Amino acid sequence: MDSADRVFIETLITTIGDFGFPLVLAVYLLLRFEKKIEILTEAISTLKEVINNREK
Repeated sequence: MDSADRVFIETLITTIGDFGFPLVLAVYLLLRFEKKIEILTEAISTLKEVINNREK
Protein backbone atom coordinates (compact mmCIF):
# COMPACT_ATOMS: atom_id res chain seq x y z
CA MET A 1 0.00 0.00 0.00
CA ASP A 2 1.53 3.29 -1.02
CA SER A 3 1.23 6.69 0.65
CA ALA A 4 -1.69 7.86 -1.52
CA ASP A 5 -3.76 4.78 -0.63
CA ARG A 6 -3.01 5.22 3.05
CA VAL A 7 -4.08 8.89 2.95
CA PHE A 8 -7.28 7.92 1.10
CA ILE A 9 -8.16 5.26 3.66
CA GLU A 10 -7.45 7.59 6.58
CA THR A 11 -9.58 10.29 4.97
CA LEU A 12 -12.38 7.80 4.33
CA ILE A 13 -12.33 6.58 7.94
CA THR A 14 -12.35 10.15 9.26
CA THR A 15 -15.25 11.08 6.98
CA ILE A 16 -17.28 8.07 8.11
CA GLY A 17 -16.50 8.95 11.72
CA ASP A 18 -17.60 12.55 11.19
CA PHE A 19 -20.81 11.81 9.33
CA GLY A 20 -21.71 8.35 10.60
CA PHE A 21 -23.22 9.41 13.91
CA PRO A 22 -25.27 12.32 12.51
CA LEU A 23 -26.53 10.06 9.73
CA VAL A 24 -27.59 7.33 12.15
CA LEU A 25 -29.24 9.92 14.40
CA ALA A 26 -31.13 11.45 11.48
CA VAL A 27 -32.44 8.06 10.34
CA TYR A 28 -33.49 7.17 13.90
CA LEU A 29 -35.37 10.45 14.35
CA LEU A 30 -37.00 10.13 10.92
CA LEU A 31 -38.30 6.67 11.73
CA ARG A 32 -39.49 7.77 15.16
CA PHE A 33 -41.33 10.80 13.78
CA GLU A 34 -42.82 8.69 11.01
CA LYS A 35 -44.54 6.48 13.59
CA LYS A 36 -45.91 9.53 15.44
CA ILE A 37 -47.19 11.01 12.17
CA GLU A 38 -49.01 7.76 11.43
CA ILE A 39 -50.65 7.85 14.87
CA LEU A 40 -51.70 11.48 14.37
CA THR A 41 -53.10 10.68 10.93
CA GLU A 42 -55.22 7.89 12.41
CA ALA A 43 -56.44 10.20 15.20
CA ILE A 44 -57.43 12.90 12.71
CA SER A 45 -59.25 10.34 10.58
CA THR A 46 -61.16 9.08 13.63
CA LEU A 47 -62.01 12.62 14.65
CA LYS A 48 -63.31 13.34 11.15
CA GLU A 49 -65.57 10.29 11.32
CA VAL A 50 -66.92 11.31 14.75
CA ILE A 51 -67.67 14.83 13.52
CA ASN A 52 -69.38 13.52 10.37
CA ASN A 53 -71.51 11.05 12.39
CA ARG A 54 -72.49 13.75 14.85
CA GLU A 55 -73.76 16.06 12.10
CA LYS A 56 -76.20 13.41 10.82
